[in-house]
Amino acid sequence: MLIKFNVFGKQMSVLKKEQAWQLFNESDTGIRSRVYDVVIPADLKPAELATYLDDIYHEFSTEKHPKVIQVG
Repeated sequence: MLIKFNVFGKQMSVLKKEQAWQLFNESDTGIRSRVYDVVIPADLKPAELATYLDDIYHEFSTEKHPKVIQVG
């Protein structure tokens, strides 16, 4: 299950693989690169991911992009 997010203006996605969440940066060309320095708890529900990403990346909040939004 791949879930896409707009994280304060940056396109990211989260994938559940082998009972673990994996976080990726999404490029404009469709290339996905893994983010290894953020660990998402395995027991987090899909509905909780946006809040978790908001907590992790809140310092990137701007007036134009004030929150994390699920886009897919």
